[in-house]
Amino acid sequence: MRQKPTLSSVAREAGVSVPTVSQVMRDTGRISKETRKKVLEAAKRLHYVPNSRAASMRSGENREVGFIINQLSNPFNAEVVSGVVDMLEAEGYLVSILDMRDDADRQDRQLEAFIRGGRGGLLWVPAIDTPPETVELIRAHNIPTVTFLRSITPEFDHVGIRNADATASATSFLADLGHRHIAYFGGTETTQVRTERIEGYARTLHARGLCDPVIWPSAESKGAGLHAMLELMHAHPQTTAIVCNGDMVALGACLAFDQLGMKPGREISVVGFDDIEEASVAVPALTTMAVSPKLLGRKLASVLLDRIRDPDMPTTVSEVSAQLVKRMTTGTPAASDAA
Repeated sequence: MRQKPTLSSVAREAGVSVPTVSQVMRDTGRISKETRKKVLEAAKRLHYVPNSRAASMRSGENREVGFIINQLSNPFNAEVVSGVVDMLEAEGYLVSILDMRDDADRQDRQLEAFIRGGRGGLLWVPAIDTPPETVELIRAHNIPTVTFLRSITPEFDHVGIRNADATASATSFLADLGHRHIAYFGGTETTQVRTERIEGYARTLHARGLCDPVIWPSAESKGAGLHAMLELMHAHPQTTAIVCNGDMVALGACLAFDQLGMKPGREISVVGFDDIEEASVAVPALTTMAVSPKLLGRKLASVLLDRIRDPDMPTTVSEVSAQLVKRMTTGTPAASDAA
C-alpha cells in the first residue's frame, strides 16, 4: 500500500527541513518567498494535506464545528446549513453535519462521537425529549454551544424565530382579507416551535372573534401535505384559508387544491412559513412568512464565532422576526364565505 504523504516526505521533495515545512503549512516563521513557494509546490505534487486535528492539539485551537440538526432533508434546514457553512468556512472552520431525525438516542451517540473527535464548537437543534443528562454532557466538556429553534437551557446561546408573532401576523392578514374559517395546517409533533406557532394562530382567532381553531397535522413534505389537505377539506369544507407550519407542507396543500379544482389565491388562501427557495418559484408562487433561511444560518454561525472568541461573554438569545411576503396564493374569499 502506498504511504500517505507526510511533513517528512514533503521536506525531502522540497530539499528543506521538516520544521521549515511545518512553518510554511502553518503560515508562521520567517520563511523566504522562494522557499515557501518550493514547499507549497512540493506539497501539491505529493497531494499533501495538513492534519488539522494534530495541529489543533499543538495549538489548543480546534477549527472543526459540528451541526446536529433535526431533519436535513427539509429544504429549510438545508438552506440554513448552507448559510452556516458559507460563513464558517470563510472563517477557516470545517463543519460536520449530523442528522439525528428527532431521535434522542441517536443524538446522544452523535454527541459522544462529536466529543471524542474533539470538535471546537456545536450548533444544535435539540431532539424532542432530550434528557437533562445530554445537556450535562455538553456542559461537562465546555463545548461552545448555540442551540437553534428549540431552546433547552438558558446556559447556552440561542438563535430562534418569533414564531407566535409570525403566525399571529399571518392569521391577521387572512382575517383582514375577509376570511373567517382559517385552519392551521402541518407538523405532527408537539415541538416548541409548532406549539408557539399554533398559539399565535389560535390567539388571533379568539381576539378577532373568528372560527374555533382547526389544527390539522401533516408530516413536513409535499406528498404528506397533499394527502392531509384532502382529508382536512373533507372534514372541514367551510375552510377558506390555511396558515401552514412550513413551506413544504403548504406546497403540498396547493397540489391538493389543484386536485380539488380550487385555485390558491382565488377559492382558497394559503400562507406558508420559512420562504425557502421553492416558495418563490412555485406555480402559483407561495405567500409565506419569510425568515430567510440562509441569512438565519449566517446569524447562527456568527453567534457561535462570538462564543468561541469570548467564552466568558454573557449568554445571548437572538430571535428573528418573520416578514409576510405576499405572492399569489392569497386573496379575498368569495362573498358567501366572508359573510
